[in-house]
Amino acid sequence: MNRSIALAALLACAVAALAGTAAARKGPSGSSTGTGTVFWPNPVASLQDQTLTDQKDADYAALQPAYRDVTLTNLDGSGFLTGDWAQVVSETGPPAYSPANTFLYHRSDDRFEQVMAYYWITEAQIYIQSLGFGSRYRPVNEQSQRVRINQLGYDNSFATDQPKDELRFGKGGVDDAEDAEVILHEYGHAIHFSQGFAFASEEAGAISEGFGDYWAADVTNVVAPTPDPACVADWDSVSYTRNAPHCLRRVDGDKHYPADLVGEVHADGEIWSRALWDIRGALGHTRADTIIPQGQFDFDGTTMTELAQRTVAAASSLYGPGSAHAVTAAFEARGIL
Repeated sequence: MNRSIALAALLACAVAALAGTAAARKGPSGSSTGTGTVFWPNPVASLQDQTLTDQKDADYAALQPAYRDVTLTNLDGSGFLTGDWAQVVSETGPPAYSPANTFLYHRSDDRFEQVMAYYWITEAQIYIQSLGFGSRYRPVNEQSQRVRINQLGYDNSFATDQPKDELRFGKGGVDDAEDAEVILHEYGHAIHFSQGFAFASEEAGAISEGFGDYWAADVTNVVAPTPDPACVADWDSVSYTRNAPHCLRRVDGDKHYPADLVGEVHADGEIWSRALWDIRGALGHTRADTIIPQGQFDFDGTTMTELAQRTVAAASSLYGPGSAHAVTAAFEARGIL
């Protein structure tokens, strides 16, 4: 055999061996399910401990009972946190990867927040579809939602549909994606983007903030019920609230429309979220969470009163006059109708 050919053959074998080793080390899992560690939904809510603090991402002893190992579903088999209903597209630090789809991190590891976002967004979409959206009714955000983790150097998060439809979670104090209710609040905005909801007025912005708060409280208490379900983002808010219970906002306040409008969308959204929370209380989460999104499709972004009327119409069409009456009463109690 020609020496150069022999050397080439040996080199080819060596390259193939290295490639095989790399593939074994970082090959795809090939499975749509896995295991991840999450907060369920957050330490303050699940442990009912108002003394918990961030402590610079420390994984201290008092937090250990708050972790829960869960089944991750709808993965694409790549070994990364990418799937049918969520995908982590950017992050601080390395992307979470496991050839066995095993993502067992704690909060001192930035990959923990990637798992949180993937799990809770996927659970939200599974719940939406269980209500009939995408089968009996029009789909609601039936896509792999893009997520960026710790991409903001300040304590805030937001949803955007320009230039891409993404959720972006920030850091500072408790990193936002450590709290399921912050994740679900932003997913509420993504729901609106997918429904053709027009952000044409300040009231439309307030409605979307109110719906985001409602959706956060609602879904966490479908998946992981807690003793104070109306408190939103108990864990995230320990870094910027002084009084207990720590809440970003609540969905059971007493604000009225239009007297309590102040021109700030988060504050004004508390009027809308309370009305939705009362609908849930009157009809149960299954009916409420079918009626509310059904009324939101193609909303032209005018006033709370108009969307309330559309929601009543959706209740009547879906479940009849009894449900329509309960929805009307909830909006009348807030002064919206």
